[in-house]
Amino acid sequence: MGSIVCKLYEKEAPLTVKNFVDLSRGTKEWTDPKTGQKVKRPLYNGTIFHRVIPNFMIQGGDPLGSGMGDPGYKFRDEFSPALKFEQPGRLAMANSGPNTNGSQFFITEAPTPHLNNLHTIFGQVVEGKELVTKIATVPRDNNDKPRTPVVIKSIQIQRVPGPGAKPEGEAESKSAAPAKRAPVK
Repeated sequence: MGSIVCKLYEKEAPLTVKNFVDLSRGTKEWTDPKTGQKVKRPLYNGTIFHRVIPNFMIQGGDPLGSGMGDPGYKFRDEFSPALKFEQPGRLAMANSGPNTNGSQFFITEAPTPHLNNLHTIFGQVVEGKELVTKIATVPRDNNDKPRTPVVIKSIQIQRVPGPGAKPEGEAESKSAAPAKRAPVK
């Protein structure tokens, strides 16, 4: 289908960005809910967008693909006054209540201010908003699950130097922010 590229807000949501990056790269241990075994491999590769709602959002990151899976741990919310759901393309953590973040995330297709201070925003789509809309509008069942799986082929993390960053090979700039590229089949 294409790629979605997001800027990650490392300064505003450091725990959340680190969790997402580490699960994407496979450098963080998590419990595979299918086997109960602790593993250290990329979590998101091959998972699906298990919930899609037009004019609202697309949700993925569940290792079970049902909306019930998690990485075997939870972490706290990180709300920033500078980040609100006032625009489409917000990348945020899905949760089941306060401080229950794990691996599931969603990308908004429209402004969703009713989600402010309920879900940690940790990124913004900078390329591929049309793909978010395309995914949000695929045929789905009564539980908003796509009838044909929409698979996240892989998530690639690339550090992009910010303004005033030092040339390659020198110390990393504090203003550098990772970007994610998520090819979707």
